[in-house]
Amino acid sequence: MQSGMNPWSSNQTVDVDRLFAEFGIEPIGEVVQRLPEVPPFMRRGVVVGHRDYQVVADAIRNRTPFHVLTGFMPSGLPHLGHLMVMKEVVWHVQQGGNGYVAIADREAHAVRGISWEKCREFGREYLKALYALGFRGTTYYQSKNERLKDLAFEASTKVNFSDLAAIYGFGPETSLAHAVSVATQVADILFPQLDAGPAPTVVPVGLDQDPHLRLTRDVAHKFRMFTVEDRGDYISVRSKNAPVEALEAVHRAFPGSKKYSGHVDIMGRPYALVDDTAREIEIAHGGFGFYLPSSTYHIFMPGLQGGKMSSSVPESLFGFYEPDTSVRKKVMAAMTGGRMTLEEQRRLGGEPDRCSVYLLNLFHMLEDDEEFADLRRRCESGEMTCGQCKKETWERVQAFLADLRDKMDAVEHLADEV
Repeated sequence: MQSGMNPWSSNQTVDVDRLFAEFGIEPIGEVVQRLPEVPPFMRRGVVVGHRDYQVVADAIRNRTPFHVLTGFMPSGLPHLGHLMVMKEVVWHVQQGGNGYVAIADREAHAVRGISWEKCREFGREYLKALYALGFRGTTYYQSKNERLKDLAFEASTKVNFSDLAAIYGFGPETSLAHAVSVATQVADILFPQLDAGPAPTVVPVGLDQDPHLRLTRDVAHKFRMFTVEDRGDYISVRSKNAPVEALEAVHRAFPGSKKYSGHVDIMGRPYALVDDTAREIEIAHGGFGFYLPSSTYHIFMPGLQGGKMSSSVPESLFGFYEPDTSVRKKVMAAMTGGRMTLEEQRRLGGEPDRCSVYLLNLFHMLEDDEEFADLRRRCESGEMTCGQCKKETWERVQAFLADLRDKMDAVEHLADEV
């Protein structure tokens, strides 16, 4: 029944190769070369795929406007599993992006039945963590953003129930509120362009969230009045549902162009100029002029016990305000890639790629590539025991959490103002 995935499932197994093949997600490899600096999460294979990220990479390199947006569903307290998206958003803001974060309280209320009061309480903790990590930009609760709700209503005119059934597996038993929360999520992804003007927009997500991106790209395309096509010898601006006077304005903007009943063909002009002009004319005639949103996709860090990281398995993760004694216990009890005996460990070395402690360092705790390479070497050579590695990792985790908590306390007022 379901051709995609359920982005609301807490038990997510993602087949990366199938997703790339079936849904046209591209490997991130080549596009990373366009960036002036490559962040650790891209260098180390945490971010594995993208849609249309090249326009964002070019905006970073050329210092032209772009937006970065993500959303958090406030169905519980933020924890280790949320850290990667937060870091990706903060990094894009530091590269010059306009930052946007939605607290998806409508979604939490509709899908998980979380009370509005709890949504607010949990949302505040997400915002504190984001501001503490260096986020600067626009934050909002879905339920309080009137322009967002209007855009969601507008977006819902472009979506029918067969789309929702095909993308999410919705059936007759799916509540209307769940469908409304999907339209709201589409609006979230397009909101930065409504708020700060059309520009490339990147949405960093886990692979399980791809259905939202596919739907939003489809809606953004349907909103456009024109499609601009490079035909080799000329650029063709084709009307989808543009008013007659808008097509006439395109013709006037390019002297010597040829106007037909549903399109204007333009010779000798660069594609980018024609595309920008068509977008400006569209906006002047009451359209949105949205760019199709881009996305990056990261793999999930496994839980500390191996397997899934999930709030329903407390040993698999730790919260940002969890007591040190509890976090230490989890790190020291984490599943490793060590051998059965110390003698074997010394002789054969550990297997870091199977070790949740190593992956905790790869994802979050060791920013420095040389230190990280040294950690791997010491593990594989048998020079370091698992006990020693856990002890060092716990010290990093403890320092990281102490710093994060101090900063979260310091930015509490920012979260309260949202």
